Amino acid sequence: MKNLGKFYINGAWTAPQSDRTFPVLNPATEAPVGEIILGNAADVDAAVAAAKAAFATYSQTSADDRLALLERLMEVTKDRFEDLAQAISLEMGAPITMSREAQADAATGHLQGFIDAMKKQALRETLDNGDILVREPIGVCGLITPWNWPINQIALKVIPALATGCTCVLKPSEHTPISAMIYAEIIDAAGFPAGVFNLVHGDGETVGRAMSQHPDIDMMSFTGSTRAGRSITRDAAETIKRVTLELGGKSPNLVFADADLEPRVAASVQECMYNTGQSCDAPTRLIVERSCYDTVCDIARKTAKAIEVGDPTAEGDHIGPLFDQIQYERVQAMIEVGMDEGATLLAGGPGRPEGRNSGWFCRPTIFSDVSNDMRIAQEEIFGPVLVIIPFGDEDEGIRIANDTPYGLAAYLQTGDAERAERVAARIRAGAVHINGGGFNYGSPFGGYKQSGNGREGGLMGLEDYQEVKTLHFG
Repeated sequence: MKNLGKFYINGAWTAPQSDRTFPVLNPATEAPVGEIILGNAADVDAAVAAAKAAFATYSQTSADDRLALLERLMEVTKDRFEDLAQAISLEMGAPITMSREAQADAATGHLQGFIDAMKKQALRETLDNGDILVREPIGVCGLITPWNWPINQIALKVIPALATGCTCVLKPSEHTPISAMIYAEIIDAAGFPAGVFNLVHGDGETVGRAMSQHPDIDMMSFTGSTRAGRSITRDAAETIKRVTLELGGKSPNLVFADADLEPRVAASVQECMYNTGQSCDAPTRLIVERSCYDTVCDIARKTAKAIEVGDPTAEGDHIGPLFDQIQYERVQAMIEVGMDEGATLLAGGPGRPEGRNSGWFCRPTIFSDVSNDMRIAQEEIFGPVLVIIPFGDEDEGIRIANDTPYGLAAYLQTGDAERAERVAARIRAGAVHINGGGFNYGSPFGGYKQSGNGREGGLMGLEDYQEVKTLHFG
């Protein structure tokens, strides 16, 4: 981790201009594992200047040249795959099996999705009226990524910027800097020109704000809380830069009585608890038809009790800790809120699991007898907490599902194919997962309403980083 205390600017690891230190902690042990410097506005200026200078030449490279760089990026990423997996497990507590199979896998999975999309995209086409349409890189991109899926989100932002001929400045979460450092080393080894990719550590108030307000950044792409997304949008408004946002969620999971209840409900609970509930598209509201409500609650309770909470370094399908003390305390407070609101505690509850006296471990918790106006049904908890809400007919179920300020994802369990299509068409969300259907690399990811704007991944993910020009010949 020799580069952890440095920034990657203009093709070299450089000493920060700031001297503010920030500890990196292991969430399973609460012990420090490293230290970074939180950058300042001068560090951002240096990174943006490098990106702006590099854009003049990199934007003129051919798609074939950039594809060759991405293919080389794939080779180096595969060589460093285990390093990425170990880093994510260490810094945010993802169990190592899951870290390999999902967290680190995103680095190669999304890269392949963008390579495939890039090969299919026409950068120049003739319109029916005879005019020529040209797609060009938007410019210097400011990229801010979260801690919960650190490499997944870095890949979804950095790769399309590089693929389209943009240059970029990345501010990863200050809580997960080790995997970001490794990714910068991967880009360096792949041979991208100096200044095309730059990395500056920092917090949102200082580095994030300096990026959003910077006159030489043409686009901001942010993943994180809706509150922070609003702030970035306001800061970016002065320079009218493009802003794409992937924000919060409170995803509904509609269960109809005609579903194959035992496997579908068990999988739904496990999906909610996956990544210790720290996923913006987690199905955290189980909305259940009344005729099967008691059965569903029983299956959910048994499933939650069987979920193991364990050491992130151990192989297996257990869940790990929450990522830091602040998040642990926030989740504990929301569990108390649910109890105070009168919901029935079906499984789990406050405190650490038995035998865990240190680390930010949380008990997989389920509340039943929840109404959708309760805080635990409306607010994003971002922990292993599921609420179960009953509904009568199909219309009521859809109404409850849509009764949220968010619209990132939705889930649907039914044995009726016509109902699946009918209900999915009425759900206000960017993705609907039907009977366990999972996300595939290359598909667009993003949400409706306060879950953000823009799409990440595949062809649409490339288009977010491009301007469209029309040529009119006389």
